[in-house]
Amino acid sequence: MARGGRDRLLGLALGLLLALALAPRALRAKPTVRKERVVRPDSELGERPPEDNQSFQYDHEAFLGKEDSKTFDQLTSEESKERLGKIVDRIDSDGDSFVTTEELKTWIKRVQKRYIYDNVAKVWKDYDRDKDDKISWEEYKQATYGYYLGNPTEFQDTSDHHTFKKMLPRDERRFKAADLDGDQTATREEFTAFLHPEEFEHMKEIVVLETLEDIDKNGDGFVDQDEYIADMFSHEENGPEPDWVLSEREQFNEFRDLNKDGKLDKDEIRHWILPQDYDHAQAEARHLVYESDKDKDEKLTKEEILENWNMFVGSQATNYGEDLTKNHDEL
Repeated sequence: MARGGRDRLLGLALGLLLALALAPRALRAKPTVRKERVVRPDSELGERPPEDNQSFQYDHEAFLGKEDSKTFDQLTSEESKERLGKIVDRIDSDGDSFVTTEELKTWIKRVQKRYIYDNVAKVWKDYDRDKDDKISWEEYKQATYGYYLGNPTEFQDTSDHHTFKKMLPRDERRFKAADLDGDQTATREEFTAFLHPEEFEHMKEIVVLETLEDIDKNGDGFVDQDEYIADMFSHEENGPEPDWVLSEREQFNEFRDLNKDGKLDKDEIRHWILPQDYDHAQAEARHLVYESDKDKDEKLTKEEILENWNMFVGSQATNYGEDLTKNHDEL
């Protein structure tokens, strides 16, 4: 599979936009291009596409974080290399002047984790209305659905009515799953699990269930091949299916439908969107080492990394400038 499946992080906004973000698959208009659902990619490194600007962008985001990858275009190549040198010094945790795959893997995981917690911090004050450093279900419900609940007649004849009617109980179910102590109030960790369920083991069943509910249009509790394709592709009348759609039909038959009964159950959906045998950070670290290791000693010097700087932080789409001003104790 292409690497689009790697980028499955939930967006955040107020009102309807926030509701859309909390269940993005259910509410977005159907795209005319391929849409990915895999929380972790299921492709092997050998199947990666050729390294062009688009594929470098993922390397940049994995190495620096999605937010910090946005403004690196503003830097010259010399500035980029200088700042990359500083980050290399931090990655080299044992100070032996080499960066190993394990050190890169640790760094990438920390970058991912920081993005998630920074994301929650940005919206925390919008929901913690009584400033007690916790968010109750009522606080979240009022912040997200308050206008709808207070003015239901305005939504009676609109598609938004169906949207909110569906989203409210779904969000409540997810909130309860994240609320481990059952006090109807979320700590920062619990609220992070609520907003980013794909990152928490105890929330994986919610991710699977919501995916099933989104795609299962006939309500039989399974995903058949046509539902699987319809979730990725909006077929125009009498138009031919692109080659990638035909390939996805083959994927469904050969790799998704494990028991060959023509449909996906919850276990098969879990196997599809939450592959257990793939470590994203490990794969990316191995890829970066493989592509930059000129002397093939399976570790990188600072010089080898700087020589291949464009793959790590190159001028296409990365922002490390902000990162350098932060306190890196959290990384």
